[in-house]
This record gives sequence, C-alpha cells and structure tokens, in this order.
Amino acid sequence: MYYLGLDIGSSSIKVALVAMATGKPVGVIQQPEEEMGMLALKRGWAEQDPKEWWQHCCKGIQRIKQQFGISETQIKGIGIAYQMHGLVMLDSEGEPLRKSIIWCDSRAVEIGHQAYAALGEDRCKTHLLNSPANFTASKLKWVKENEPDIYKKTHKIMLPGDYIAYRFSHIMNTTISGLSEGVFWDFKENDIAAMLMEYFGISSDLIPDIVPTFGLQAKVDAQGARESGLEIGTPIFYRAGDQPNNALSLNVFNPGEVAANGGTSGVVYAVSQAISGKESTRVNNFAHVNYSKETPRIGKLLNINGAGIQYRWLLNNLDVDSYEEMNALAAKVPVGAEGVCMIPFGNGAERMLNNREVGTRLLNVNLNIHNKAHICRAALEGIAFSFAYGMEILMSDGISIDVMRAGNDNLFRSEIFANTLATLVSQDIEIYNTTGAIGAARAAGIYEGGFEEFSAYTLKNDHVKTYGPLKDKGTYLKAYDIWKRELELIINS
Repeated sequence: MYYLGLDIGSSSIKVALVAMATGKPVGVIQQPEEEMGMLALKRGWAEQDPKEWWQHCCKGIQRIKQQFGISETQIKGIGIAYQMHGLVMLDSEGEPLRKSIIWCDSRAVEIGHQAYAALGEDRCKTHLLNSPANFTASKLKWVKENEPDIYKKTHKIMLPGDYIAYRFSHIMNTTISGLSEGVFWDFKENDIAAMLMEYFGISSDLIPDIVPTFGLQAKVDAQGARESGLEIGTPIFYRAGDQPNNALSLNVFNPGEVAANGGTSGVVYAVSQAISGKESTRVNNFAHVNYSKETPRIGKLLNINGAGIQYRWLLNNLDVDSYEEMNALAAKVPVGAEGVCMIPFGNGAERMLNNREVGTRLLNVNLNIHNKAHICRAALEGIAFSFAYGMEILMSDGISIDVMRAGNDNLFRSEIFANTLATLVSQDIEIYNTTGAIGAARAAGIYEGGFEEFSAYTLKNDHVKTYGPLKDKGTYLKAYDIWKRELELIINS
C-alpha cells in the first residue's frame, strides 16, 4: 500500500509514491516534462491557470500509476505541497474567476508597504509577524481595487494547494499554516487577521473553513475520482506550502533545526518557538506545519533570489559544458579566488537586503592573472557568502542552529559551496536525497504514524553525506570579510 504526494510548483507538478510500511520512495515523476508557462501581461506580473495545475496533477497520477503498476485501490492517502503565496479566487460554483496571481508576481508591493505604514510596524510585528509586503492578502486587495467586478463575484479565496484539494473533494478549506503564509493569520489573537482584513476592506467570509495541517481534511469524491484516477473516498491527510514542506521533508520540526535549499533561489528555513517578528521586513515568519497555540513553532524563512540562477547563467555563458566542469575549475583556485569577488544578487529585489536590487557584480578582476576558473570559484563562494550573511540576520532574530539539513540539489552537490558555508557557520550540514513530493507523501502518514516514525523514515532512507567545518577557518573568514565589505559599499552607495 502507498501514499501519494503532490508538489504543485510554478515550473511543474511533481508526483511521488512512497510505501506505507517503510516510507521508502517508489518513484517520482514530473508533469509536464517541460516547464509550465507563466502569463506576464506587465513587467513584474506572473499568473498561471489553476485548472492547468489540476490537469497536470491528473496526468501525473495516471503516469505514475502506469509506470509502477499501481492501482488506485492501493493508494491510501494524499499529501499536498504547493507554491506559496498564490491567490486563487473561486465563485459560488467553485470556478476560478481569473488566473492565479502567483508567488513571484510583484504588483502588490506598494499596497503592502502602505498597509505596513498605516497599521504600524509594532502591530504588524506582534500580530502578523510580517510586513503585509507582497503576500496573498495584498494581492487580494489589488484585485479589489483594480478588478472590482471579479472581486464582487468571489465566494472563497484559496492558496494553490487548497484549490487542488478542492478539485479532489469539492470541499473548500484551508489551514492555519497556509493562512499565515498569505498574512491572513493573527498570531496574537490566534484567529484570522481581522485588523488587516478591516484595513483592506475585505470580508473574512472569503476565508474557507480551517482544518488541521495533519488530519482528515477531505476525501476524493466521485468527480475527483473520475478526473484523477484515484479511488472514491481516498483521504487527503496533509497540506502545506513548499518551504514548510521542504523543511518537513528534511525532518526539521523543532527549535534549533534549520533546513536549507540551494536551487534556482536559495532558502534558509529555521524553526523557532518565539512568536517574534523582529526582522519582519527581511525575514518571512509563518506557522510551521506543527504549529499550535499551545506549542508554537514558527518557520523563519530567509530567501536569496540570486543563488543557483547565477551559477546556471554562468554555465550558459562561459565556455563550459557542465556544472561538474565548473566545479572542477573552481577547485583549482585557492579560497578567496585570489581576490575576485562576485555579488550574486541578480534576480530581482532581495528581501533580506530590504528589497534593494543590487544586481550581480563581478569585482576585483585582474585581466593578467584571472580566468574563468576564478570566476567559477568566486561565484560558488559568493553564493555561500550570501547564505552566511542571511544566517547572520536569522541569528540576530534569535535563531540558534543545532542541526542544519539540506537537500541533495545543485549547489549542495558542490563541495566548495557546502564546505564554505559549513565552515563560516561552524556547523555540520547533513545532506539528504529527498524531494518535496516525497515529503508530502510521507506526511500523509503522520496522521496515523506520528512524528517518530516519520523521522525514522527520513534518517534511514535518505542520508547521503555530511559536510563539516574545515580547520582553516581563518582563510574563509578573510574572504568573507572582503566580500561583505564590497556588498556593504554597494548597499550604502
């Protein structure tokens, strides 16, 4: 028997099966095999059709069943992870009224800034733990102001994962964790964020019923079964945004535990028990998957837009054939790249730099002695330095680091990157070969099996290696200090 996991990304849908008895992955497929498109009617806008997500979910489920010879009767539960901060608006018939305004759409930034100023920094920090910024609530306010006819027809709003659960079951509900990622949750009042909703002039009636993150959220109905190929009555046991879910996938649940991701963008996600938003304009604060009022678990998320995307840009624009070749070139150059520095923030405004758009910058190049190997080394170090810089911000917000875990993705496959980061933060980094879809599938079993069994699944099945701090820390600190001085010169210019 198996659990099914779905990871609803903006590039593709990942579908995973894990064995119920052992937690071992059976397989993961990507649907579609090429990236999904985004609609950008204006600069800074990004929209996707929620119905397209559902179509790819259904195709992906059919594919994975066929590939591994699994019947619908063998799938005993569903877990859903999804791209955070997206806005889905449904009418009374459950039909989307417009395309979803997704996570990377920046049209509502100014609306969020105005709300932060009007409500007051202290109120936002103590109640919302965040600035309203460009989160889902601000996007909804944008629709209210700019598309009033659509807003008036809205029956319920949803996050992307809520919509997929709805298509399976035709039951509209959401979670506290999900509401917090849209800045719809008031942590101080332990309720829907009435102060923000009232400021925006938005009725709380638009929020669906709230269900636990782990538990029987809904069951597949006849129409959902017919479209998806699952059995009528298959339960949905879990739902969470992609970053809390990635932390869950790496067995990160408690204070002192930190999850990192080094994909297109970089993420450091630390768990805290403090209901605090000190760095509310630079760090995102959400209810983690195991949050409760009695036992608060807050996920503090620090995002680095310019991470893996920079290394990919170099792959496409240097005379190299692979990341492996780039890593080998970088290994020929000493720590500090003989003075070359690369500032990696070239993928839009960086929240951890207070939304400054500093760009990618290549500094201190001597045309007589430096070559592409130095650029490769400086790039890997620059991204690692940006992670370390971000972790200093997290620590200033009260985070401690006892355990750090990361997925076995592009950047953490580089020994230079991983060793540099481990050395600068004086912390082992445990690498695990898992994915968000696998984590979501396993999480479907937490309702029945509990956290202890889930932890055993991850630690037994997925550990790849551990990077430890290197002894020659002084050389790394010197290079980091040079990099940091260059960054601060740019920020202060």
